[in-house]
Amino acid sequence: MKACVYEGMKNVQVANVKDPVMMKPDDIIVKVTSTAICGSDLHLVHGRVPNMPKGFILGHETMGIVIEAGPEVTKVKKGDRVIVPFPISCGHCWYCEHDLWSQCDNSNPHGEVGAIFGYSDTYGGYDGGQAEYLRVPYANVGPTVVPEELTDEQVLFLTDILPTSYWGTDIGNVKPGDTVAVLGCGPVGLLTQKWAAYKGANRIIAVDYVDYRLDHAKKYNGVEVVNFRDHNDTGEYIKDTTNGGADVVIDCVGLDGVMTAFEKLETMLKLQGGSKSAIEIASRSVRKGGTVALVGVYGTRYNLFPLGDFFARNITLKMGQCPAHAYVEPIMKLIKEGQFDATDIITHRLPLEKGSYAYGIFDEKKDGCIKVVLKP
Repeated sequence: MKACVYEGMKNVQVANVKDPVMMKPDDIIVKVTSTAICGSDLHLVHGRVPNMPKGFILGHETMGIVIEAGPEVTKVKKGDRVIVPFPISCGHCWYCEHDLWSQCDNSNPHGEVGAIFGYSDTYGGYDGGQAEYLRVPYANVGPTVVPEELTDEQVLFLTDILPTSYWGTDIGNVKPGDTVAVLGCGPVGLLTQKWAAYKGANRIIAVDYVDYRLDHAKKYNGVEVVNFRDHNDTGEYIKDTTNGGADVVIDCVGLDGVMTAFEKLETMLKLQGGSKSAIEIASRSVRKGGTVALVGVYGTRYNLFPLGDFFARNITLKMGQCPAHAYVEPIMKLIKEGQFDATDIITHRLPLEKGSYAYGIFDEKKDGCIKVVLKP
């Protein structure tokens, strides 16, 4: 089959690889009908996630048709169209039983962190879904059947960015009347702005530096936009314009924020896991007693982390990998009822064969690229 594979720093190729095979009685094989490139895939491509071997199949936002099911699979059957949440979860460990699906104790044989499709040996070593076929383990837990009346594009993002963005507003405890600052206008940031509005936020401030993404946020989400390159201190600017700071700041940027020269050196020397520019903006733009939610992916340890700034001002910090399984059905219901639509962020629909090109325009922010959907 064809698949997008990692071949080194900033090098993604479409290659011929072996078809997946059933390995356990609760596996399924999915013929992929739609898959997407996620911002966190770029962390792999930039070499910021360890244990990423060459030839590794990428992708964790995938859906398709079940073409084979193991004898112990009861939740789905051959012929079902399913979405596959990005965390791989066993369904019966303490974490799965307490809705912390992304922290499953049994799915990752390589470490303590939960397993993720297509996300290096560190996260379980499972092949990703930017391919023609995908093996899905624990098929009685993750895959969810899609109603016939919903298109792939309406539900594809239930695999990651729709639950992740909703979860950001959830752990941020966004309430009616709140002022919410959303750092980043990539796919997760744009959807987070929509969820904040859905939850009744009175004022939403979107921060980025890419003009076309800010224009999209303003046009489709009706938010106030801030280009952080226009201000010497964006955090202080938001604090001033909100008369004390935002009630909730949601960081949708993560380690791929704009880095200082010192951070680039530290990251290269493995002394730091990428940029903390968004965290620093958050520390200054949140009000006293407010909440900062980190949903952008971060790396290892960070020097000069503004812990004292958070501590002194009674800030609540929430963070982590979204337990996507818990949100799939509730969001699917909203989509089915016409209460939420995420398809406006799709700017490129390309065949899988153009995966290398797709990664290039997404990474380098060319051709107005916000979200790419690949069709095998």
